[in-house]
Amino acid sequence: IFDIMAQTTSSVALFYTLVACLKVATVTAVKTVTLGQDIDYPPYAFQTADGELAGFGKDFADGMSAMCEDIDIKVVKESWANCWSSEGGGRLGAKLANASDTSLDGCMTYTHGQGVRDTFADFTDAMLDDNKAAGLLTLLGSDGKPKVTGLSDLYGKTLIDVGGWAPTSDGLGFVTNKCTSEKYSPDYEVVVANGDIANDVAMQMLRDGEGDAIFIYADQVEEYSACPAGSTWNCSLWEGFGTEIAYVQTGQFGHALNGTTLSLSRKGSGIRELLRPCMQSFMLTKEYYDICVKHDLAGVCFPNKFFGDDAKVGGKYNLPTNKQTGDCSDGYCPCPVTSDDSPPVAGAPLDTDPIAPLETDPTSGSTTVLVGTSLLMSSSIMWLSASLM
Repeated sequence: IFDIMAQTTSSVALFYTLVACLKVATVTAVKTVTLGQDIDYPPYAFQTADGELAGFGKDFADGMSAMCEDIDIKVVKESWANCWSSEGGGRLGAKLANASDTSLDGCMTYTHGQGVRDTFADFTDAMLDDNKAAGLLTLLGSDGKPKVTGLSDLYGKTLIDVGGWAPTSDGLGFVTNKCTSEKYSPDYEVVVANGDIANDVAMQMLRDGEGDAIFIYADQVEEYSACPAGSTWNCSLWEGFGTEIAYVQTGQFGHALNGTTLSLSRKGSGIRELLRPCMQSFMLTKEYYDICVKHDLAGVCFPNKFFGDDAKVGGKYNLPTNKQTGDCSDGYCPCPVTSDDSPPVAGAPLDTDPIAPLETDPTSGSTTVLVGTSLLMSSSIMWLSASLM
């Protein structure tokens, strides 16, 4: 009997030892994920007046860490340039591209864009719906008219790309002109604005005449001109909205495959798959709803049972240009009746269409102006008249 009791006691002790080991194993299975953000992208990623990291992305990550026992997300300050770069047409930033650099697993609050971004990076599911419309921002003249009109197909124009930011320059190929419902001409020049605050660099380039328009988020001026405490950009550059600068295109969503994501990471890194289960669970909670309300983003969050009728109505920047009204004085120009920024074809009669159709040779890349039938008819009549005389 004593032998049986001893064996039983030993078995019980072994059982509890195994349970304790399993508990330790569970604790040590927690995966720490380091995600970076810069501080010039409100309300998604910014800093407080006290210099603390803040934003929708950080609150979302902190909420996941508090809820999910197997995930601990560490949010650090990181230059956007180390996450995504415009070099070579677009590529991962130096830190994310380097597989041996374990200091950074991904970067937060990136839009899952079409084209080059989708080719070189993995994105988590979106935290927010497809909420980041693109637009074209240009200068206003002293008469209040834009330098580039909403009817322009950008042929021969110089376009400023905000280095490292969406919408990327190739994104222009995925959107349509909201005044003409047509794609843009491929015959425009792109200059890239690079710097610590790339949006500031782009705005300075526009004001200095180094480009005709900036392809930029349609809400960028509204966010930057608000100049909240802790702002790291040059607020004075963003003044004059509706008097000095204005959008001539808004509501262009085609550049994105998905909305604002928790993480952009290296292809095949596994970060997307690691974060997905906890993300899906967190987005069903009241905590998710609370941070949506806190950052005034309830209207572009994915609603769960805690959402009511308090969703934010989208701003004017989300409206397509053909839905804008009035003039450019509020910073959002409506579609003009006629375009005055395309010069007439040399030699064309004044009463013909000044914008001749273009035909591009795909082998040579050269562009040929197709002369309209009205011009040919006019020339034929003039030749016939001359012959009769």
